Amino acid sequence: MAETIRQVTFNLLRQLELTTIFGNPGSTEETFLKDFPKDFRYIQVLHEASAVGAADGYAQATRKPALVNVHTSAGVCNAMSNILTASMNKTPLIITAGNQTREMLLMEPWLTNVQPAELPKPWVKWSYEPVRAEDVPAAIMQAYAMALQPPAGPVFLSIPLDDWDKPARDKAVLRSVTRRIGPDPARIGEFAAILSQARSPALIYGAAIARGEGWQQAVKLAEKLNAPVWAAPATERPPFPENHPLYAGVLPFATAPLAKKLEGHDVAIVIGAPVFRYYPYVPGPYLPEGLRLLHVSDDPGETGRAPVGDSMVSDPVLALEALAAHARPRTSQSPAQAQSTPAQQAIGQRKPDGLLTPRELYMTLREAAPADTVLVAETPSNLGALRKAWPISTPDSFYTFASGSLGWGLPASVGLALAERDSRRNRPVLAVIGDGSMQYSIQGLWTAAQQGLPVLFVIPRNGQYAILKSFAALENTPGVPGLDLPGLDIVSLAKGYGCEAVRAETAEDVRKACAEALTRPGPTVLEVPISHVVPPLL
Repeated sequence: MAETIRQVTFNLLRQLELTTIFGNPGSTEETFLKDFPKDFRYIQVLHEASAVGAADGYAQATRKPALVNVHTSAGVCNAMSNILTASMNKTPLIITAGNQTREMLLMEPWLTNVQPAELPKPWVKWSYEPVRAEDVPAAIMQAYAMALQPPAGPVFLSIPLDDWDKPARDKAVLRSVTRRIGPDPARIGEFAAILSQARSPALIYGAAIARGEGWQQAVKLAEKLNAPVWAAPATERPPFPENHPLYAGVLPFATAPLAKKLEGHDVAIVIGAPVFRYYPYVPGPYLPEGLRLLHVSDDPGETGRAPVGDSMVSDPVLALEALAAHARPRTSQSPAQAQSTPAQQAIGQRKPDGLLTPRELYMTLREAAPADTVLVAETPSNLGALRKAWPISTPDSFYTFASGSLGWGLPASVGLALAERDSRRNRPVLAVIGDGSMQYSIQGLWTAAQQGLPVLFVIPRNGQYAILKSFAALENTPGVPGLDLPGLDIVSLAKGYGCEAVRAETAEDVRKACAEALTRPGPTVLEVPISHVVPPLL
């Protein structure tokens, strides 16, 4: 008897080492999950966006694609916010969804994904519904290749529910693909010569260096050029040790302030980041007068849309190695800017309400947490304070989201903690999630509790969307409604999802709660009231 499409597909998934599935099941997915194999693992999440977020964290930590299974059109719509984030994080995910049986697709019955290939665009690299059931295994293989090849990212497959029990004609063909693009030798020589001849070069590093395990190469180039290193604006992964003497800080994400920071340099090179990630509009030049910009990215979309600069498409880490080999060493040092910003300084000031400031809370957490703690952040208004109090000095120990779309950090922490357990690194995971951000994906707490993952979720409780109040000040828009969040009981919510939960109001309370959380086999939620400070946006 011929094997079914389901049997052939699961055999292929075994060969690809995709035996963990993150999902929230629906009626059109049950035929895929029928007689679920004992050597596979299903990580149940209570909302599709959280399933994608958890898979994103897991894939980043394992550096392998992760498989997500969501419901048909409704589930894909629910998942879109974190599909957007996975796309900007450049995380390789294979997202599958069922569709109604082929016999009824023409009639568009209830819950049909009417245009399955179009629905998740533009935030997937490839989107497809196989024309025939026999094409499903090959489509899975193509999805794997498309997700991994640079720039990595999520892909989507819609599979009608009646495909799985149909007979397969052949076994699936297993293929391998490369994940790296080599630099153009001539262009490398040109860029190396420009950097070698520069009077005052600056390096601007992005998250692709961290994804490519390139910290060592990034340090080597910086030290050879004796040049300051800036982190690209709003970068989601630290690309360089923040305790290194050449580290200059994070560039602001607005045109005029960013250009101001780069004044005095005649050459800057951006490696592994877009040029540039902006959000608030602050009019001004892209670059200071007299600065020449070079750009290296593995994403032709990034190099193509850059408004300024000469570009090269290449794996950023391979480019770092080649530039370090060709550039001449420099003995004089370019001036590095001060690392603190007005926003970071203001956050650290004590307020008359007697509550901990964000800076005080984060310094206490850094002191209380083990040195190898993995930090996850989704606290937009106070991220500057967190980064100032908790400099990142080791690779793969800090994660945040590239998109600005809330609801990623909490489930991503679950995926990261699962990866820590699977890899047997067993580093503690501490997630700082704003009280507003938490509400976008609070159901991820249930998965952490069900899986017994020892994540410490710290919820700074300021009772407001402080980041929006910062924007209101910048944009001169007083009187905007809906920016306060009264009446939330974080402790009760967390307990309802099966977590240990406590409230801490002093630094000593925080230290005690952290110590107790580290001894628990499951998750802890720590609510900490903080000053209702509204920091400057820039």
